[in-house]
Amino acid sequence: MPLTRRDFARTSAITGAGVVLAGSVGALASAPNALASTDTDTDTAGQDWADAHRGVGYGPLVPDPEGILALPAGFTYRILTHSGKTRLESGEFTPQKHDGTAAFDGPRGTVLLVNNHELKGPRANWQHPVPLAEGLVYDPAASGGCTVVEVRPDGRVAEWVGIAGTSTNCAGGRTPWGTWLTCEENSDRAGVNGMTKDHGYVFEVDPADRRANRAPEPLKFFGRYDHEAVVIDPRRGHAYLTEDAAGPNGLFYRWTPPQGFTYGPRRLRTLADDAGVLQAPKCYDSGGRFVDDLSRATRTGTVYGVDWVDVPDRDARTTPVRKQFADGQVTRARKLEGMWWGDGGAYLVSSYARTESPEQHDGQVWFYDPRRRTLTLKILLGVNPAPQDGGPDGPDNITVSPYGGLVLAEDGEGVQYLFGATDSGRTYPIARNELNIGTAEEPEYSEFAGVTFSPDGRTLYACIQEPGILLAVTGPWKRQRR
Repeated sequence: MPLTRRDFARTSAITGAGVVLAGSVGALASAPNALASTDTDTDTAGQDWADAHRGVGYGPLVPDPEGILALPAGFTYRILTHSGKTRLESGEFTPQKHDGTAAFDGPRGTVLLVNNHELKGPRANWQHPVPLAEGLVYDPAASGGCTVVEVRPDGRVAEWVGIAGTSTNCAGGRTPWGTWLTCEENSDRAGVNGMTKDHGYVFEVDPADRRANRAPEPLKFFGRYDHEAVVIDPRRGHAYLTEDAAGPNGLFYRWTPPQGFTYGPRRLRTLADDAGVLQAPKCYDSGGRFVDDLSRATRTGTVYGVDWVDVPDRDARTTPVRKQFADGQVTRARKLEGMWWGDGGAYLVSSYARTESPEQHDGQVWFYDPRRRTLTLKILLGVNPAPQDGGPDGPDNITVSPYGGLVLAEDGEGVQYLFGATDSGRTYPIARNELNIGTAEEPEYSEFAGVTFSPDGRTLYACIQEPGILLAVTGPWKRQRR
């Protein structure tokens, strides 16, 4: 049953939910799940970002004599895999371009990490593509895929291929039944860029059962487009997916499984290509007015009601999915990136917005509440005028912290951080990438990615995308103050 504009406006008025109109200047501290109610600003920009956020986080970052990762005092890191240096069980070097990652309990006290490799185009373009492991290849022309990293209690590390022959494996998402959904952020057709099969799909990888990953097949019912991330609602069964695309901006999707379908290992493979219903959102403010783009929200605490509109052709046979909707039919957002399920809903990131969007920002984090059918703006980063001097911009991958709040991986300009956000919306640094892949005159620092905690919450895993490093960070983690 659709949530009508009139229903949303009436509900907002009755409950006092603190819904703000698009473009309004009112503060909405009472919005459900809202972190803060502040204007977009640039207070966090510049070298004194950490000083401006004393009282939260873990203190100032200490420069790393090894030039890899600056951390607060008392924290340490360990390199688990390093492209071109560490090797797989089969002897090949660890692939390049680490991205989305999730951690799972493995047998005999091990931790299993599934690590995406965001490699696009022909294999010849990359020095270390994902090896074409026998039985695990979708398209032998494609360079991307996933590896599985096993961290043993004695500290030893093993790595093997989970899937190969996919393209631009960016983010993804873990499932409630213990598998990983890896997403292709590339929708090349067979015959384009040397590909022999169509791309733009989601694939399932089981870190604990190598046999389950053989003969990989795309889960076409999730649609064919530039996928970023996916989460599963463990109660209602919906899958939520993000699209990182422009011209026009991408979409946030919901997939509803067929009636009577039961999730579990290998169950997704039993579904037909057109199983279930794929939909895109149509948002309204409290006055019942249509919202064309999520960048319209310029204050945290903004809440939009969400209706869902069926996708006409999910396999995009003639027209990309996001272009199948006319103006006024759906709500878009720029650079929809990482997503994580927590607190009964989906946290999703819009990395930044510029001239292709109605309003500019350097990052939004939204919370979709499936029970209320609302999107609430929880974090909003104003445009950072000096990213080279510090301060967060361009959040990408995201995870919910067991110590409260969120942890985000930055993919912005200038200095690159892992940073936290408290329940009150205050941000603080956790780590800084000090590996200069540029020159002394023109330094360059790769994005962070794949941020996730170990199942016991003691270790934070994260990736430096270039050259491709998977890190394990440990230290005196603590509950963050509200």
